[in-house]
Amino acid sequence: MEETKTPKTSETPQHPNVEIAVKNFGPIAEATIDLQPLTVFVGPSNTGKTYFSTLIYALHGVFNGFSRFPSHLLTAILPALLELEKTRIDQETRTAVEELRKTHQKIKVSDMSQRILDKQQLRETLKLSDLPQQTRDEVQSTIKNSGIFENELKRCFDLNTIEDLIQLTQNQHNEMKVSLRISEENKNIWYLNIKAFKSNIIMDGLVNEDVVLRIYHRTGLREVLSSHDILPVLSAQREFKRERFYLPAARSGIMQSHRVIASSLVERATRGGLTPLEVPTFSGIVTDFMKQLILYEESDEPDEGMKHLADALESEVLAGRILMKPTPSGYPEFLYQPQEMGKEVRLTRAASMVSELAPVVLFLRGGIRPGDTLIIEEPEAHLHPGGQTEIALTLAGLVRAGVRVVVTTHSDWLLKEIANLIRIGDLKRKGVSHLKKVESIHWLLPEEVGTWWFQKDGIVQQIPFDPTEGIEPKDYEDVAYKLYDRSVNLQDLLEKAG
Repeated sequence: MEETKTPKTSETPQHPNVEIAVKNFGPIAEATIDLQPLTVFVGPSNTGKTYFSTLIYALHGVFNGFSRFPSHLLTAILPALLELEKTRIDQETRTAVEELRKTHQKIKVSDMSQRILDKQQLRETLKLSDLPQQTRDEVQSTIKNSGIFENELKRCFDLNTIEDLIQLTQNQHNEMKVSLRISEENKNIWYLNIKAFKSNIIMDGLVNEDVVLRIYHRTGLREVLSSHDILPVLSAQREFKRERFYLPAARSGIMQSHRVIASSLVERATRGGLTPLEVPTFSGIVTDFMKQLILYEESDEPDEGMKHLADALESEVLAGRILMKPTPSGYPEFLYQPQEMGKEVRLTRAASMVSELAPVVLFLRGGIRPGDTLIIEEPEAHLHPGGQTEIALTLAGLVRAGVRVVVTTHSDWLLKEIANLIRIGDLKRKGVSHLKKVESIHWLLPEEVGTWWFQKDGIVQQIPFDPTEGIEPKDYEDVAYKLYDRSVNLQDLLEKAG
C-alpha cells in the first residue's frame, strides 16, 4: 500500500461490546458472535454467512447503530432532558443571584457566570435514572416494539413473513431466537431478546437505567443566562447514531447497470409506463446500495484517513482512479481511468475487479466515518492473490480509523495476511520498533479480530488466532491435505506408467 500521507487514525477505536446470538435462523442452527472491530465470517457456501451479515445490518438499522444508548429512543427522552436542564439552570441562577445580593454586590452577568461556573463541574454526566419515571417507562416500552424490527427484517431479507426465516426440522415446530446485547466493561448497557414462532413475534428488552446518556463540556455561560438553552441537545443524536454500509456480493453487476435499473424503475412508476402483472422486488441491502449509488455525492470535507485508504486502494490494487460524472438523467456515471492512459472507460469495459472494488473507494470518499459499520461480502472477489492481501491492509486501516468492519470470505490469502497484521500488532505492543513504514500504519491486535467458522450442520464456532498457524479454518486444512494426497497418488501413477 502507499507509504506516504500517514492518516490520522485512532490506535484504540472505542466501540461498546456487541453480542448477537441466534437459534434456528435460516440455515444457522445456533450461533453466538461477539462483533469485533474486524469480524470475519468463513465457511462453505449456504451455511449462513450472508444471513448473519444481513441480520447485523437490520439490527444496526433498527437501532441506528450499536451505541451505548439506542438512538431511536432519543425522541422519548429529549423533552425530559430539556426540561431537566432548564429547571436545574434556573435554580443555579437564582442561587447565584441570591448569594450576590446577600453580600450587597452589584450584580453583573460576568459575576453570575463565574458563580455558576464555580458551582458546576466542567464535565457532567446524565443518567437515564435522572429522568422522570414516565420517561423511563416510555424508553423501556419503546425498546420492545416488535413492529420496527419485524418490518426491517422483512425489508432486508425481502420476505413476506418472518416465518420464512425460521429453520424447520423434522418436527416443523422450531422457534427462532435472536438476541442483541450491548455491554461495556463487563456491564450490560441494554439488551433485546426476540422470539418468533410462525407469524408471532415476542420481544423483551431492557435499558440499564444507570447508563450515561451523554458527557458534555460547559461552554458559553454568558449566552446560557439569557437563553436557558445550555446544551444543543439535538446535536447529541449524531453522537449516538452510526451509519451502515453493505456491499453485497452482487455489487459488480449493480455498479455496471445501476443507471439502467433506476431508469427502468422510474418508467414503471410513471403513469403510462409498463404495468407488469407482478413487479419483482429487491432485498433491502440491494435497495440501499443502489440508493447510495444513485444519490452519491463526494463529501465536501472528506475524512483524511478514509481519503488516504481510498487513494492507496486505487494506486496499489486498481492501478487507476474511480471517477464520478453527473449525467442529464440525474443518475451519476462511474468511470475508470487506468494509470497508464488518460482516457476514461465505463465500468462495463473495465476488469471485473474494478467493479468489485469501485464501491469501496466511493464509500470511503463519500460517506464512511469513524464509528460507522461497513459490511463487505467477499472483498477478494475477482482479485489476484496479491490483490487479496492488499485488501487486508485496507481492512486494517479501516479498523485503525475507528470503523467497525464485517466481511465474509473464502480467501485463504486474505486470512493469512490478516494473521500477519495481527503479528505486526503484537510486535508493536511489545515495543519492537524496526518495522517497515507501511507496517507502522496497517496492523491489528488479536482482540480486535474475531473469525467465525460457519459449518454445514448449522453450528458456528470461533476460530482462535494462533501465533504459529495464524487463522486456519479446519475445512481449508482438509482440502489442502486431500489435494496433496491426490497429487502424490497421481505422480506415483505417472512414474509407474514410465
